[in-house]
Amino acid sequence: MKAAAVFLLLVPLLAACASSRQTVGPDLVRTAGWRWEVLPAGTFDLAVASPPGAAGGDIVAIYLEGDGFAYVQPRQPSSDPTPTDPVALRLALSHPGHAAAAWIGRPCQYTLPDHGRNCASPFWTVRRYAPEVVDAMGAAVDAVKRRAGATRVILVGYSGGGALAVLLAARRTDVAAVVTVVADLDLDYWTRRDGLSPLAGSLDPAQAAAALGAVAQIHFTGGKDVAVGTDVVAAYMRRLPQGTPARMVEIAGFTHGCCWARDWAGLSADVVPGW
Repeated sequence: MKAAAVFLLLVPLLAACASSRQTVGPDLVRTAGWRWEVLPAGTFDLAVASPPGAAGGDIVAIYLEGDGFAYVQPRQPSSDPTPTDPVALRLALSHPGHAAAAWIGRPCQYTLPDHGRNCASPFWTVRRYAPEVVDAMGAAVDAVKRRAGATRVILVGYSGGGALAVLLAARRTDVAAVVTVVADLDLDYWTRRDGLSPLAGSLDPAQAAAALGAVAQIHFTGGKDVAVGTDVVAAYMRRLPQGTPARMVEIAGFTHGCCWARDWAGLSADVVPGW
């Protein structure tokens, strides 16, 4: 079969795959009785999910989604970064504490094609933690915090969402705690270790560590996570000022994807400050 014919056969399959990914998040939110919406935030439009009505508490835990479906193949960016499985959303929906919870998707996740303002593949590949991405996520955090009637936030990030949680915390004065799950918190160490291309244009959470000496932090890692790994988080921990109230918790047997959402309520209930 000629290459052109193969491509024509693949186009509808790829479109169907993207379409099915787009429905997973909204379906989970609808089933949970939460509200789904797309909000303008900085230079992007971001998907946001939250319980209906204001919680009225002092703290809201805001979950930040991972990098999503960034690449089709190692050197081929996807045309839509919407995750195949929104792990951070599942974590938010099983939030164990009394504090209110909400979730924010990353730029261009769940928003293409109708709300794809400024979407371009570098913002889910090499520029996934660019200043404008951090700005947009920060604007969405402000909106969620305001709607919840809270004065402080706990930033909870899965995978690349954890990197953004750290970068946001370094800029803010209202962060009660940072919680990350299998997060790539030292980009220089991680990319050099695995022989990856540097994330040109992205901010490195490890460079923000010096500003986080007073912020409570819990960093979960998976004992069988080969995508990031405990050593990447340990490299970040070494950059924190002495005396920082930070802990790293390795869960034996867990990988990058399994089994955080399944066990989140039990894993985090006893160790996360402010829950």
